[in-house]
Amino acid sequence: MYTAPHLVLPQIENLAKLDVYVQHGGYGAYRKAIGMSSDDVINEVKRSGLRGRGGACFPTGLKWSFMPKGNDKPKYLAINGDESEPGSFKDRQIFEYNPHQLIEGILIAGYAMGISKAFIYIRGEYHAWVDMMQKAVDEAYAAGYVGERMKQTFNHDYTIDIVVHKGAGAYICGEETSLMNSLEGDRAYPRYKPPFPANKGLWGMPTTINNVETIATVPPILTMGADAYAKIGAEGHSGTILFGVSGHVNKPGVYELETGTPLLDIINKVCGGVPGGKKIKAVIPGGSSMPPLRGDELDGVLMDEESLKKLGTHIGTAGIMVMDEDTDIVDVTLRIAHFYHHESCGQCTPCREGCGWMEKVLKRFKKGEATVSDIDLLYSVASNIEGNTICALGDAAAWPVKGFIEKFRSEFEARCVPERQFIALNVVHGRRATTETLVEQSA
Repeated sequence: MYTAPHLVLPQIENLAKLDVYVQHGGYGAYRKAIGMSSDDVINEVKRSGLRGRGGACFPTGLKWSFMPKGNDKPKYLAINGDESEPGSFKDRQIFEYNPHQLIEGILIAGYAMGISKAFIYIRGEYHAWVDMMQKAVDEAYAAGYVGERMKQTFNHDYTIDIVVHKGAGAYICGEETSLMNSLEGDRAYPRYKPPFPANKGLWGMPTTINNVETIATVPPILTMGADAYAKIGAEGHSGTILFGVSGHVNKPGVYELETGTPLLDIINKVCGGVPGGKKIKAVIPGGSSMPPLRGDELDGVLMDEESLKKLGTHIGTAGIMVMDEDTDIVDVTLRIAHFYHHESCGQCTPCREGCGWMEKVLKRFKKGEATVSDIDLLYSVASNIEGNTICALGDAAAWPVKGFIEKFRSEFEARCVPERQFIALNVVHGRRATTETLVEQSA
C-alpha cells in the first residue's frame, strides 16, 4: 500500500469529537502559536512552503503577510468551503472527520493576522456537512476554545469568534470576491481587483480568504515545525495534499498523499487501477476546469503544481478524474461546457455569451450536425473567453474545451459531417428560398 503522513486526516477513530481531538494533542499547536509573535507565526508558515489548496496554489504565508498591521479597523477571515468544482470533494472530509483541526487552524491564522471574526462559508448543497461543522463550532464554544472564554482557557488576551455560513449553492461563490458579496447578502458577482481583499474585503474591511484544507494544514506545521514540513513532498510545493480521485478507477475516494506523487501510482497502486484492465484515454488532474492529459503521456507525471505546469495544466483542487479508453471525449467536453454555462454569473459578456456559444457548438457535434470549421470556431470562442473576464470562471470554462480539442482533435473530426444543412426555425423564412420565388408565388 502506498503510504504518506496523515497530517490533515489522521487515521484516528472519532477524531471529530472534541475530547478525542484534545486527547491526541488538539489545540496544542495554537498554544505554541500564542507563545510566538504574530510575525513569527506568519514566517513559520512562509518557511513551510504551504501553498493554497483551493486551486490557485498561492503561497499561504505570503497571503497572510498582506494583512495590514494594527487594530484600527475590524479584520476578517473567510474560510472557503464552497467546493463546487466538479471532481472536487475533499473539503467535506475535513468537515466530517477532522473539524476541530480546521477550527484550530482558524485560531492560529486569526492570531497571526490580528483577526477577531472568522466565517466558514460552506457550499449550499452540503446540508449534512454544515450541521457537522456547526456542531463542532458549538462544542468549541462550550469548552472555551473559541470566543470570549478563550482568555481563561489559554491564559491569553486574544479572542476570535467563528460563524458557520451556508452558501446559496452557486459555483461562482467559490471565487473569493463573490464569496464576500454572498456573505454580505448581495448577489455573488465577482469584484474588480484592485483593491484586493486584504485592503478592502468584507464590508470594506481588510479580509483574508483561505481554503478549508489550507487552514486545516496549519496546525501540523506549527506542531512539527516549518523545516520538517518543508521536507515533505515536492520542492516548491511541499506537504501532503488531499487527492479526490473519481471516474474509471476501482477504488475512488479521497487519499492524503505527498505532493509530487506519480500520477500513475495514484491511479494504479492507490486506487487499484482501471476497471477491466482498460487503457486510460484521458485524465483531468485537478478538477473539471484544468486542461486534460492524454493517457499516453502519463509516464513520469508528478502531482505537484510545478511539475504539472510544465505540461500545460495545473493541480487545481487535486481532483483527479480518470477516463478509460471507451470514454466519449466529445460528450465529456459538452458536459463540462454545460456546467460552466449554467454556473456563469452573467456579469462579463465574454463568459455570459461565450459559454453559451461553446455549449451550442458542442451540441452540433452531439447531434451529428458539426462541420470541421466548427472545431476552429469552438477553439476561437474559448480563446476569446480566456483572460477576458473579471474572475477565473471564464478561464475555467475555456481551458478544458481548448485542452480537449488540442489533445483529441481527431475525435471531434470523427463527429463532423461534410456540410451542414441550414433548417430555419421560422416557418415563413424556411419557405423563403429566393426573392424570385416569393415574386412568383405572389403572382
